[in-house]
Amino acid sequence: MTPGKPIHYTGPHSHCTSPISMTTPKSTMIFCGLLAMAGAVQAQEPVSHLDTVQQQGQLRVCTTGDYKPYTFKRPDGGFEGIDIAMAQSLADSLGVKVEWVQTTWKTLMPDMQADKCDIGVGGISVTLERQKKAFFSNTLDVDGKIPLVRCADQSKYQTTDQINQPNVRLVEPAGGTNEAFVHAFLPKAQLALHDNVTIFEQLLDNKADVMITDASEALYQQKLKPGLCAVNPSQFMQYGEKAYLLPRDDISWKLYVDQWLHLSKVTGKYQKVLSEWIAVPAAQ
Repeated sequence: MTPGKPIHYTGPHSHCTSPISMTTPKSTMIFCGLLAMAGAVQAQEPVSHLDTVQQQGQLRVCTTGDYKPYTFKRPDGGFEGIDIAMAQSLADSLGVKVEWVQTTWKTLMPDMQADKCDIGVGGISVTLERQKKAFFSNTLDVDGKIPLVRCADQSKYQTTDQINQPNVRLVEPAGGTNEAFVHAFLPKAQLALHDNVTIFEQLLDNKADVMITDASEALYQQKLKPGLCAVNPSQFMQYGEKAYLLPRDDISWKLYVDQWLHLSKVTGKYQKVLSEWIAVPAAQ
């Protein structure tokens, strides 16, 4: 063998399917090994939820069922709300059925990471902590934290300084952004955790003074329960956005959900669903 003269590899082709000019047999082996590794990595790429949802004929939807007007579990076991209707619309666009997966605010992210659902819905706030572990759809609406109080006490609880006092009794559902807000900005106040369905009776029965929640929920509960008032609903104590929770790193699935949501908005379908639950301004 003449040093430096190219060697033409003509052995078994396996991953190397054609003669390859190499300077040494060792180089040939390394090259073929790299091709084999690349093929193995490509073969292990996960299938998109966009494909599995259609193949299995069902859309698994995680929702808490405790956050009107977005999601509520009725006594008969069915779900209703803005995001429940939208999830059904998404399933219809794919020609599949919905499988509702009951979750809680504390277990929502673990359930998503454990692949128990294809999408999470129900008034979910966008946060950077959640973004580290999952994807979000495009923004549904802008929302923000405000106090919900007894109407007679509105003047007492206008600001965080007024609320962040040792004698103020706060009540929040466990594990969500409301509780996180209290820990971050109202650490001096008393905090009790309660389920998000009967939590409003705690205010009406004078067992708690303030609930920090999203303006959308506060306004809905103000309409639903006379005696409760949303404080400064257009002046958020903390800016927020709502979106749907999606599995991380599944770009194909996110792009489909985003496009479906975009079309739902531009065709007026999303606004129609909103109008069935809350008063919304007419489209311009």
